[in-house]
Amino acid sequence: MDRQQSTELTETAGQNQTLVIAIDGPSGSGKSSTSRGVAERLGLQYLDTGAMYRAATWAVQQAGVDRTDSAAVAELVRRTDLGITLDPSGPAFSVDGTDVTTAIRAPEVSAAVSAVATNLEVRAELIARQRQIIADARPGIVAEGRDITTVVAPDADLRLLLVADPEARVGRREAELAGKADRAAVTDQVLRRDRDDSTVAVFTEAAEGVTVIDSTHLTLEQVIDTICGMVKELA
Repeated sequence: MDRQQSTELTETAGQNQTLVIAIDGPSGSGKSSTSRGVAERLGLQYLDTGAMYRAATWAVQQAGVDRTDSAAVAELVRRTDLGITLDPSGPAFSVDGTDVTTAIRAPEVSAAVSAVATNLEVRAELIARQRQIIADARPGIVAEGRDITTVVAPDADLRLLLVADPEARVGRREAELAGKADRAAVTDQVLRRDRDDSTVAVFTEAAEGVTVIDSTHLTLEQVIDTICGMVKELA
């Protein structure tokens, strides 16, 4: 599918309105790579909502705020400018003007992000921002995270839950970290993050109207092909 066909496809599918594709899933299911690939192929913008929580966590750490002080954390996040570029070929993130694209992937952020992401006031603030980003996106957007299909964009044109078995998910995260953490630490990070986040978001079972794609035995290109084919069927 070339870029012209992709543009025609997105316009037709959304009846010349913004096309929204929402993708949820557990850690290591391939959400980010898949979402970026779909966005690039279809000429859409890309929103990594998980990175927003990571950026908020980085801000909390830099400010020295106690993560267990829910009110203080929420107030800090409300006052923080979280910058995000929506280009799938090079997403970048900033906190109050400071580039944190690399910093938010550090192990210390990964270890702390659940405490911030499960803060209900923080979630309310970031969900409001995410909805605005999606509403403003032209010609459309692929948004991925934990609660995009159910809370952030329940009326998305295409709602997907991307899953994979635990062994595959841990293996993918290991490859992503490129030896920066041993398997035991990666396993803990992946499974604990899912366990913690499941207290505030449902992303292991598909809600009504959400299609499940099991990526365990599929290549990235196969998953992208599948989703682009589903978008074509919307036309």
